[in-house]
Amino acid sequence: MTTLHYPVIAEEALPGGGHRSFVLKRGQLLRLTDLEGGANVSLMLLNAREKTERLNLPDSLKCQHTAKLTQGHCLYSDMGNVLAAITKDTCGWSDSLGGVLSASEALEKYGQGRYQELRNGYHRNGVDNLLIELGKWGLGLADLLMTLNLFSRVDVDRDAQLHFVPGNSKAGDCIELYAPMDTLVLLTALQHPMDPNPVYAPKPLTLTWMNADASVAEGCRTSRPENERGFINTDRLFA
Repeated sequence: MTTLHYPVIAEEALPGGGHRSFVLKRGQLLRLTDLEGGANVSLMLLNAREKTERLNLPDSLKCQHTAKLTQGHCLYSDMGNVLAAITKDTCGWSDSLGGVLSASEALEKYGQGRYQELRNGYHRNGVDNLLIELGKWGLGLADLLMTLNLFSRVDVDRDAQLHFVPGNSKAGDCIELYAPMDTLVLLTALQHPMDPNPVYAPKPLTLTWMNADASVAEGCRTSRPENERGFINTDRLFA
C-alpha cells in the first residue's frame, strides 16, 4: 500500500541512541524509515487523553491469533481500543518479547561508555531513555511497561528458546502506524537486547508525520472480526 499521496506534516531525523515522544493525533500516520539497515526502535503507546490506558501486547497477539506483529495488525490497549494500526511494514516482523536494556545491562553488554570520554556518542540505554520521555508527560518508572521492538525479529524454536534474527530490516525498510485515536507515542532507537553485536552501534531513522484518510487502515480493520470490533470501540470515543 502506497502512502505517497498523503500530505507530509513534518519530518525529522532520529539518531541512533535518540528518543522522542509526541501525540500522534487521530487521523495521522507516522512512518519510521530505517536508513542504514539493522535498526531497532523500542515503542510505547498510551491513550493521550487517559494515560492509564496503555499498550497491551498479550491482548494484541491473542486477539489476532499471531505470534508476530506486522502489516495488517492492530496494537491494542488494555481497554480493547486500537492505539495504532500497522498499515505498512516492508521488513515483515516486529518483536513483542525482547523489551529494553537497563543501564546495568547495557554496561555489562557494551562496557563503559561515559559522556566524559565519548561526549554525544556516550552509551544510552532503553530504560533511561524511555523514563526521560515519560517524565515529560508526568509519568515515571511505574508507567514503564510493555515495549514493542519495531524492525526486529525473534524466533522461538521447538525447545522454547528465543533466537534473535540478524538482518531482519534492510536500508530503506519502513513501518507506518495509523492512529485511530489520539495516541501518545514514546520511542527510542537502540539495539535490541538480544542483538549479539557486542559493540554499541544503534542505527538512525527518519520519522515522517502525515495526515491520512481512515481508509489507509481498512486492511487492518477488516483483517479479523476482532479488529472490526476494536475499531468500533475506538470510534465510540469520538462519537
